[in-house]
Amino acid sequence: MNQNYTKCTTALWKQYHFGITPVIPDIKCKSPGEGDLMLGRDPVEIAKSLAAAGAPVISVVTERDHFGGSPELVRQIAQATSLPILRKDFIKTHDHLLESKEMGASGILLISSIVEKEQLYKLIEEALALDLEPLVETHSEEEIRAVKDLKLSFLGINNRNIMEWEMDGGTVNTTEKLGDFVPSGAFVLSESSISSPEDVQRARSAGAHGVLVGTAILRAQDPVEMYHKLSEPRG
Repeated sequence: MNQNYTKCTTALWKQYHFGITPVIPDIKCKSPGEGDLMLGRDPVEIAKSLAAAGAPVISVVTERDHFGGSPELVRQIAQATSLPILRKDFIKTHDHLLESKEMGASGILLISSIVEKEQLYKLIEEALALDLEPLVETHSEEEIRAVKDLKLSFLGINNRNIMEWEMDGGTVNTTEKLGDFVPSGAFVLSESSISSPEDVQRARSAGAHGVLVGTAILRAQDPVEMYHKLSEPRG
């Protein structure tokens, strides 16, 4: 297996096996539900501080209209840190994959609910050919079962419905409901609605190996302190 396209999960598994819950900080400039998340701060500087705090991977949202992202933000954070960068956007085409590679991303988000199954399979194959590790995001048992035979290295469970722009009342309960259906061998990431160490514990108990957290870290008075609280060693 090509080492480049396992760069994200290699870093995540390393922390996991050291007894630390891997937390991927999600850098997004705004949220449809929470509004401006930067509050005048520089997202690149926030990413650098979280990298210095021990984050294994940095997620960067590039969708512009709802989340205030941009391709340039990936480039800047990739240049400012030595960490693998996961690009989050509504990726649907081969050109989107090529863009991600050019930006400096090591991994990309593929959302099961926005593409047909055959297209998802094709995008996974094309991403791997470009040395981009796909994080395949699911939100239902049906979506997990559809990719179960693909031997994925990276699988996400979004606790919220992305089709509602994270405005729904999702909770870690989604991960708890779906944890039993995830394929063996994949690094399982619980995404969204993680706001406390208790939420992290619930996600872990449900079968997740790590979590992706954006709003709770970015809205904290001290993002680094919040990162440390969420990633404390497992008991």
